[in-house]
Amino acid sequence: MATTPYPQSYYAASANPVPPRPALQGEVETDVCIIGAGYTGLSSALFLLENGFKVSIVEAAKVGFGASGRNGGQIVNSYSRDIDVIERTVGPKEAQLLGKMAFEGGRIIRERVAKYNIQCDLKDGGVFAALTSKQMGHLESQKRLWERFGHTQLELMDQKRIREVVACDSYVGGMLDMSGGHIHPLNLALGEAAAVESLGGIIYEQTPAVRIERGANPVVHTPQGKVRAKFIIVAGNAYLGNLVPELAAKSMPCGTQVITTEPLGEELARTLLPQDYCVEDCNYLLDYYRLTGDKRLIFGGGVVYGARDPANIEAIIRPKMLKAFPQLKDVKIDFAWTGNFLLTLSRLPQVGRIGDNIYYSQGCSGHGVTYTHLAGKVLAEALRGQAERFDAFAGLPHYPFPGGQMLRVPFSALGAWYYSLRDRLGF
Repeated sequence: MATTPYPQSYYAASANPVPPRPALQGEVETDVCIIGAGYTGLSSALFLLENGFKVSIVEAAKVGFGASGRNGGQIVNSYSRDIDVIERTVGPKEAQLLGKMAFEGGRIIRERVAKYNIQCDLKDGGVFAALTSKQMGHLESQKRLWERFGHTQLELMDQKRIREVVACDSYVGGMLDMSGGHIHPLNLALGEAAAVESLGGIIYEQTPAVRIERGANPVVHTPQGKVRAKFIIVAGNAYLGNLVPELAAKSMPCGTQVITTEPLGEELARTLLPQDYCVEDCNYLLDYYRLTGDKRLIFGGGVVYGARDPANIEAIIRPKMLKAFPQLKDVKIDFAWTGNFLLTLSRLPQVGRIGDNIYYSQGCSGHGVTYTHLAGKVLAEALRGQAERFDAFAGLPHYPFPGGQMLRVPFSALGAWYYSLRDRLGF
């Protein structure tokens, strides 16, 4: 059977060594079968194993192959739509519970890194950078909103202060979140996978789920085997395909692009980001960047709706990098890659249950590093019979894209063009 390797990214090139994980051959039984060895699946597995469940994970490619091993590596709190939007959507009572959870994912990551000694270049501190006074006003409101829900590690920065933490002249101010930060995302996933296996969990790589046999005792079928389980967790996100048609109808894979420079050296790296914080701007289609452990600059941005791979990623992203840091005009780009995330129409995650025993979480909408770690805990709680937090997410309304799968790309691209135009015009 053909194997699927990692994409040629900086993360794959600098990944920690891991043992080979064979594909599933034959039939196995378990308490919980998880489809997908990304953050959602790995986080679910860890919480379940820590509570005595027997867990098997089937992964179509390799651990962290999808968004979990390709993203910008930034620990960003809350959701892709913030708590005030949730409050207007579901009311203050449910929003209170979801708001309390909005800052939990980052804490879970740090707890996992510490507990299982995961080597993933964890650094504290994330900056939201405002390009206009309107964006700065939004950050002021966001600080008040987050503090209302108990999140207080925040500092508003004026133009002088932000230039102390990022050598870019474009910003009028910003907000520093010291509970934010950044990691080597693939090494985080690999470390979590090792933790899963240390607790007795089994991960089958190169083992795509091709069919789910639903019923009282569900079965996940793979090309050369099957997993019989009491429960199934569907955690494939943007790489799930049409395995569960009712989930595919309410979501859309989208691509984002990332480049990585050659090593900059300690001196140049320190001039760009003296405190080694990660940064994202406040545009609708935002740019984001940070330093790696070996002092390269990772820079990402842009969205390709429908998850098509651009012909020349560097041509798209390098001009964005040089706009922020013209001093890097002679710096070589060593890596360029794309990866998919799953977008929902509401930009809020979709959580739920199909029948009595198939659970799912998907659709982080570009905000997945922290949310997926929270989702794993919430799904594990539901399987243990503690469903209050699961029900809060499951109660969020979700809609199919207008015009179905055929028209979801042009409609979304049109919406993004409109908001990008507003960003450029300062509205």
